[in-house]
Amino acid sequence: MTLIIRIALAVLFADELVVGAWNAISPETFYTHFPTVDLTPPFSEHYARDFGGATLGIALLLGIALVRPKAHFVVPAALAYSIFAVPHFFYHLVNLENFTLDEAITLTLANGVVALLGIGVILLTAARDRRAARVQVNSGVPANP
Repeated sequence: MTLIIRIALAVLFADELVVGAWNAISPETFYTHFPTVDLTPPFSEHYARDFGGATLGIALLLGIALVRPKAHFVVPAALAYSIFAVPHFFYHLVNLENFTLDEAITLTLANGVVALLGIGVILLTAARDRRAARVQVNSGVPANP
């Protein structure tokens, strides 16, 4: 299960790293070249750079969790990501008026998948740790504090 958690964290980390770095380093090119972003004007360099920095902060948490997939790293990182991703999904779900049908479907699916991935990481981590605790209890081995 840890491998699945790590793969999901790697996907979320790569996504946040690319989006965050691009926004922080070159917000204008992100606005004009990242799919569908230019459909929700207006452009604000300040807002884009702030978003890029915050996204890089989430990427850092996800990267730490990826390297050390212990629950005390994974859960806060996935929660931080989900606090962004879930409302972001719903925002775009109800604000598709400037999009073509293909853009709307692609954006909705992509945002939905990564939002569910963040939540899935939390659920998988909880299941993994419950299973490990049961194994320890059943084997008589004391749990690590």
